[in-house]
Amino acid sequence: MRRIDRTPGAFTLFAGPCVLEDDELNVAVARAVHAAAGRAGLPAVFKASFDKANRSRLDSPRGPGLDEGLARLRTVRAETGLPVLTDIHEPGQADLVAEVADVLQIPAFLCRQTELLVAAGRTGRAVNVKKGQWMAPEAMAGAVEKVRAGGARHVMVTERGTSFGYCDLVVDMRNFARIREAAGVPVIFDGTHSVQQPGHGAGGSTGGRPEHIAPLVRAAVAAGCDGLFLEVHPDPAAAPSDGSNMLPVEQLPRLLDDVAAIRSVLDAGPTA
Repeated sequence: MRRIDRTPGAFTLFAGPCVLEDDELNVAVARAVHAAAGRAGLPAVFKASFDKANRSRLDSPRGPGLDEGLARLRTVRAETGLPVLTDIHEPGQADLVAEVADVLQIPAFLCRQTELLVAAGRTGRAVNVKKGQWMAPEAMAGAVEKVRAGGARHVMVTERGTSFGYCDLVVDMRNFARIREAAGVPVIFDGTHSVQQPGHGAGGSTGGRPEHIAPLVRAAVAAGCDGLFLEVHPDPAAAPSDGSNMLPVEQLPRLLDDVAAIRSVLDAGPTA
């Protein structure tokens, strides 16, 4: 078995809105995430994107952009003390974003882009690579190798399911162990993007089945994932992006209670 290159800290929650909104909402969500994670005994990282560059439609909201987005992430850090994670889409963004973000994320659709992965690794920040929906779990070893070639010490892979037909993703619970074995990194479960239904929403946009978030999260924790990635919002129906597959933030504390209970059973080990 390969050595596991674990990120600093324990089982971690990465949570926040899909895309950065105004400072008031960003900070409110970050505080709610911090409180819920603290109650469950979990470290937390605030996540949100400054640009959703892969929207289904040309007129879909994309976010505040690089400069304004980084300013909003700075505000979240200053107001809450939480570390922050955000996506990068081009190699030239890596160093700028690394000045603010504690974790750089590679979107699923870009998980094989060599220059982007190496540039993220060169920043010295932790890097989270989203597994492409078409990728075999073992194939993520190549993406991790590229990030490490840039010099990154801490790399994660996030599993969000595999395309099944045209409009569904299916989560194979074996993949946490398979990715960990092949790539030697912690594997995070994306419990909200895993319920997406690409092209199944209004006008060909992305739809989702959020009622399946909690059962999938509980299953993934029981299957041994190393952390959770969740998009949360106080009013998903009003969110500018991915509202159809986000978890209402008021449901987060109860879900994390379940997570903590499952992990306590796992930590206790098998009974006689």
